[in-house]
Amino acid sequence: MRHVRLDHFLAGTMLALIVATPRISAAAPDAIRQIAPAAQPAPREPAKPEPLAQTPAAPEPAASANASELTPLDKALAASDSQIADRLREQVKKLDKRIDNPAERKALESYYTARQFAPIWIRDDRLTGNAKAVIARLKNASADALDPTDYPAPDFAAATGADALAAADIRLTQSIMTFARHLSAGRIAPNRVVAEVDYGAHTPEPADILKRIPEARDINAAFNSFDPPHEAYKALKAKLAELRAGGSRNDADRRIAGGPAIKPGDKDARVPQLRERLNVSLAAGAATQETMKVRDKRTGKLKLVKVQKEAGKPDELVYDKALLNAVKAVQARADIKPTGVIDARTLAAINGPNAAQKADAVAATMERWRWLPRDLGKTYVMVNIPDYTLKVVRDDKIAWRTKIVAGRPQTQTPLLTAAMDNVVVNPSWYVPQSIIQNELLPVYASDPQIFDRMGLEVKRGPDGHINVVQPPGAANALGRIKFNFPNKFQVYLHDTPEKRLFASERRAYSHGCMRVENPIKFGEVMLGLALAGSAPDVRQIERLVGQEEKTFKLDKRPMVHLTYQTAYIDDAGTLVVRDDIYGFDQRIKAIMQSDERRVADVAPPPEPKNELLTMRSNQEVLNRVERRQVSSPFTFFDHVFR
Repeated sequence: MRHVRLDHFLAGTMLALIVATPRISAAAPDAIRQIAPAAQPAPREPAKPEPLAQTPAAPEPAASANASELTPLDKALAASDSQIADRLREQVKKLDKRIDNPAERKALESYYTARQFAPIWIRDDRLTGNAKAVIARLKNASADALDPTDYPAPDFAAATGADALAAADIRLTQSIMTFARHLSAGRIAPNRVVAEVDYGAHTPEPADILKRIPEARDINAAFNSFDPPHEAYKALKAKLAELRAGGSRNDADRRIAGGPAIKPGDKDARVPQLRERLNVSLAAGAATQETMKVRDKRTGKLKLVKVQKEAGKPDELVYDKALLNAVKAVQARADIKPTGVIDARTLAAINGPNAAQKADAVAATMERWRWLPRDLGKTYVMVNIPDYTLKVVRDDKIAWRTKIVAGRPQTQTPLLTAAMDNVVVNPSWYVPQSIIQNELLPVYASDPQIFDRMGLEVKRGPDGHINVVQPPGAANALGRIKFNFPNKFQVYLHDTPEKRLFASERRAYSHGCMRVENPIKFGEVMLGLALAGSAPDVRQIERLVGQEEKTFKLDKRPMVHLTYQTAYIDDAGTLVVRDDIYGFDQRIKAIMQSDERRVADVAPPPEPKNELLTMRSNQEVLNRVERRQVSSPFTFFDHVFR
C-alpha cells in the first residue's frame, strides 16, 4: 500500500509541475516537447485531409518516443505560433514589395487579417497536414503539364526563427494562389501566343482560392476543382502521365532506325519494318519463262524451248514498287517532294513524333484547354484547326462531324468563343475592311474594272469607308449558306464553290474563315438544334438555294469554339498528334525557355490598332501597291476572302 501511495504522489507532483510551468520555448529539446503537450488540454486540430487520389503527401510517421524518427516536416519548428503571428502582422504590411498582383495582395492581406495573423500552415509549432499535402501537390505540378519550379515550396524545417517562418507561410500561400490561377486560366497569357484570340476571362478570384484551399478536407480535390472540367482535358492529363511513365521505352521499340537513304530497288534491313508500319504486303514473285536448249527425242537435234519456271520467293529486304507507292503517299501528305527516296525527313514523317514530342504536344494542348470557357454549353460547335474538323456536340455526345478548310499560316483562323446567331441561305458577302484595304484596293490600282467585272457593289460611306458587297449568286465566295457567330475578327463558317480542297489531307487554304464540306447538312443539324419551332431539312434548304437571301434567326444560340488541339484522344482512346501548322506549340515552348517566362502569365500591353483608314488615304494605298494579276473571280476570292 505504501508503494502505491508513493506512485500517486509522484504522479500528482508531475501534474502540478506541468500545469504551473509556462509554455516551453521553441529551443526546448524535442524529448521534453513530446512529454509536455501530452498533459495539456488537447489543442484544436484542423480537419485532416483525406488521402490524395493522385499526388498524396508523404504518410504521417507512426508515433514514437524517439524524436530522431520524426521527419523534418513533423518536428517542432523554430518558433511558437504566437511569435510567428507577431512577425506576420509586420510582414503583411509590406506585401507590396513581394506580390505584384494587386488583387492577390489584397486578398492575402484580408485573409491574414481575418485570422488575426495566425499562420495558415503552422499550428502548435508544427506544419499542418494540409501544408504537407499542398507541398506534395506543388512538387508534382508536372502532372498538370506545369513546372514545379514556378510554385516554390519553402523549407519550413530549415527556417531559423519567427521571421523566416512567417515569410515561409506567406510564400507557400502565394504559391498556391499562383498554382490555382495557372490551373484555371493558363500558365501563359493567350495573346502572348496567338495574335487573334478571344475566349473571354475566367481567372479565379484570389479570395476564392484562399477560401477553397487552406482549410480543404481534400487538398488534391480542391486543386482539381480549378482544372478544366472537360473530359478531353482529363484524357490528355492521363495520357501525359502514361507517356512520361513508359512512353519513351515503348516508343523506342517501334521507331524505325535512322541510316543511309533507301532508294527504290535497294536492299535494306529496315524494309520489313517499313512495310509493317505502312501496312504494305510483300508482293508475290511473278512466274518467269526461260529459254533452254533441248535435244529432240525423235530427230536427235538440239532446239530452243521456252520453259515456264515457278515464281521464286520475293526478297523481303528489297524496296519494291508497292512500298514505293506507300512512301510517296506519305511524302505528299508531309509536303515532301514525292521522290520515293526514304531520307531522314521522310523517315521522320513515317515514324511520326517520338514520346517526348507527343508529351510536348499534349502539354501545349492542355495549356490551351485552360484558356477555354469552363462551360462550353449544352449544345456547341467545336472546330479543331490543325485537325481540319468540326463537330457538333449536344449533351456531351457528338451529334455530327465533318471536314473543314482552315486559314493558311499567313492568314490564320483566330481562336475564339462566340454564340451562333443566325444561318443565312443565299448569303451576300460583306467584304471585311481589312480585305478591302489590303487586297481589293491594291488590285484596283492596276485593274480599275475589278469591282464591276466581279459584280461587286461599291459605295463610299459618310465616314470615308469604302463598303463592298458581293450579292448572292453562283460565284459568291461564301457559296450557298453561311453560319454567323458575331465576333471582332469577322470570321464565320460557310459553304464554298471550291469542293476539291476537301480531298487534301492538309486543308489550310483560307483567309481565316472556315469552309465546311457538307454545309447544307450542317445547316439542317444546326437549325434542328437551335430553332424553337420546326426546322427545315436538307431538301427544304436546297429548295431555297438560288432564290433571294433568307436568314434563320436562332432561338437557342449554340456556342462556337474555335480551338487549336495538336493533341487529342480519339473515340478509340488513341492519342492523335497533328502538325503544329501555326507554330503555337513551339511558341509556348519558346516562352517557357526564355526570359519572357517571368511575365508569361501577364497579358502584354495591347499594340496600337493598325487602322489603315485613319493612317493613310485610299489614294496612298493605291499608289504604294504593285500591279497584281487576277486570273478569275474564283482564284481571286480563293485568295482574299476570310
